[in-house]
Amino acid sequence: MESWADAGSDLFLEVTPGPGVRASLERALREAVRTGRLAAGSRLPSSRVLARDLGLARNTVADAYGQLVAEGWLTARQGSGTRVADQAEPGPPPPPRLLRRPDPGDPFELPGGLALPYNLRPGSPDLSLFPRGAWLAAARRALESAPHQALGYTDPQGTPELRRALAGSLARTRGVRTDPDLLVVCTGYTQAVGLLGRALAALGGRRIAVEALGFPDTRTGLRATGLAVERLPLDGHGARTDLLGRGTDAVLLTPAHQFPAGVPLHPDRRTAAVAWARSTGGVVVEDDYDGEFRYDRQPVGALQGLAPDHVVYAGTASKSLVPGLRLAWLAVPPPLLEAVVAEKRLADHHSPVLDQLTLAELIGSGGYDRQVRRARLHYRRRRDRLAAELARHAPDVAVTGIAAGLHAVLELPPRLADEEELTARAAEAGVALTGLDRFREADDPDRGRPALVVGYGTPPDHAFPGALERLCALLAPPR
Repeated sequence: MESWADAGSDLFLEVTPGPGVRASLERALREAVRTGRLAAGSRLPSSRVLARDLGLARNTVADAYGQLVAEGWLTARQGSGTRVADQAEPGPPPPPRLLRRPDPGDPFELPGGLALPYNLRPGSPDLSLFPRGAWLAAARRALESAPHQALGYTDPQGTPELRRALAGSLARTRGVRTDPDLLVVCTGYTQAVGLLGRALAALGGRRIAVEALGFPDTRTGLRATGLAVERLPLDGHGARTDLLGRGTDAVLLTPAHQFPAGVPLHPDRRTAAVAWARSTGGVVVEDDYDGEFRYDRQPVGALQGLAPDHVVYAGTASKSLVPGLRLAWLAVPPPLLEAVVAEKRLADHHSPVLDQLTLAELIGSGGYDRQVRRARLHYRRRRDRLAAELARHAPDVAVTGIAAGLHAVLELPPRLADEEELTARAAEAGVALTGLDRFREADDPDRGRPALVVGYGTPPDHAFPGALERLCALLAPPR
């Protein structure tokens, strides 16, 4: 006897009861096929099962099936059941009128939404480096040891396992001074910034200073929280934190490796940021987006270590592992914690538990450290090759910002002064590039020297040589 629970596939149909119920069922089936909700080859429930689900007589369903078979919408074969006919598959539906292509001005989207063969835009690691085997093994161990209650609705701050692992790892590798109870696990860095912005606004904050060069979505996200965003100038020593005033409630910095200029924040500027926060009660948000990757210098420790009660530390697994994990974390000073956790609860209650448990296991087993060292060596080789090829083929292009991170800034000579024209030519050659101006606000009067921001970590190994060859051909002086 077939039970209700194992009676086959469910099929939702809106059928009008009454004398015309069979015609109503036929219309509903035709509409489901016509719109593609029932794809070609889909198997329909048996007439007995569908009749029971819809509260109809079995003969009514059998007759409706027979009519649609006769019309060519369905097929019925012995042993194969009733299926949607292949020729009934609809054509591609028109795009929704409100859906638009990616904005070509977005530095992390390819021009016009097209997938160019060679992507040298910054912001992404080499996805082929993701340690699939180590991640699977860690996931298996984490699941085997996790109690049942760990898989339910958990603490909005994140699983205790991951917060303990992060607190130890951040203290050891980045000099972060925090406690597991002060960490909040977020669904990506973008969410983390949104949580902070809303928490600051809820506590009376009105203005936040942001570096003049930076990720455009960060500024957009902060404005969406109700904060006014003011521009903080940059120079060769990083953000001008000496210009912060009492009218500003918070400042967002990338101290270890300014994005995208690539310079570390000068020690005097770090001191100035901390002094400003202590004297005004302001909040410093430290975005440590790629602090694991340094090459030619000793690592720059986290600014948070200088003033844990005034600095929010933001880290992410998007560069050390992959963006698709959507895992980031905040080390929050006690006065901000309650407001940030309240916003996290409203946003999505908590980030995915299984991935948190897996990352905790990967950190605890040493697998995360091994992955970071492996990736650091990989990107160091990439960086060296990029610098060598440009020195050989385009010696008048200055390569800067490469002591750390996954991207380089290529300062362009006068013959290549038009960033937009250059990136358009690159797209025609199959290479996605981003000009430095894409990281400024449109009304920023200080355009500076034209430059490209090249993400040498982005292409997989098989595409990197071709990407370099085309980049050098684009930048080489005419013969």
